[in-house]
Amino acid sequence: MKLTVVGCSGSYPGPDSCASSYLFEAEGPDGAGGTRTWRILVDLGNGALGQLHQYVDPLTIDAVFLSHLHADHCLDLCGYYVMRKYHPTGAQPRIPVWGPSDTPGRMARAYDLPLDPGMTEEFDFRPHEPVVEVGPFRVESATVVHPVDAFALRVTADGRSVAYSGDTGPCEPLERLAAGADLFLCEASFRDGEDNPPDLHMTGSECGTAAGRAGVGRLVLTHVPPWHDPEDALAEARTTWDGPLELAVAGAVYRL
Repeated sequence: MKLTVVGCSGSYPGPDSCASSYLFEAEGPDGAGGTRTWRILVDLGNGALGQLHQYVDPLTIDAVFLSHLHADHCLDLCGYYVMRKYHPTGAQPRIPVWGPSDTPGRMARAYDLPLDPGMTEEFDFRPHEPVVEVGPFRVESATVVHPVDAFALRVTADGRSVAYSGDTGPCEPLERLAAGADLFLCEASFRDGEDNPPDLHMTGSECGTAAGRAGVGRLVLTHVPPWHDPEDALAEARTTWDGPLELAVAGAVYRL
């Protein structure tokens, strides 16, 4: 399984990265006796669709999974709708989009479309399920704590797993979902010692604690907002985690 960080900036696009989006690729059966490369996207935040072109043809994506419906995680689905509807090669087949239950309405409102049909002729919107299979991928979800419906996701293929926190405060469902993952993408939007609201985001040290409790193989901090120095998140995580640790950067590739 190959993971490419398309974007990792927290809350809005930053000078070095667009907002959240992660591309997963793995080989699997093509349904005709052969194999092909399957591709899924986890989140598609502001600016991510443009950057996605650097890595793959966006029309080759097989499914999209949205952790929640804040703009920095979902809003470029609007551009993707335009691309799939009006592409010069013709309207593209519908692809599944898993997300919170209000995803169809949220995306229709975001593009000022009538709720019916909204984007349902381009996307097959489906609510998150505990386990979903797309080609060689198994995607598990767990509800986490955030002001809106939000989900952590775990993507498994080829016997390897990546856990992704989405946006969340520290919580037991996140640690349970991440248990034993080879790589843990965990958001570090807050800093220790500040007056941080509860059940919203995590600090670097809280990411390290969660990684230790979950027994993951590698911790990758992501979603650091541009107003913070990402090195602060890294230093905080080192106080609670002594395993492999790094910062997510746009364009980084992990082969698991």
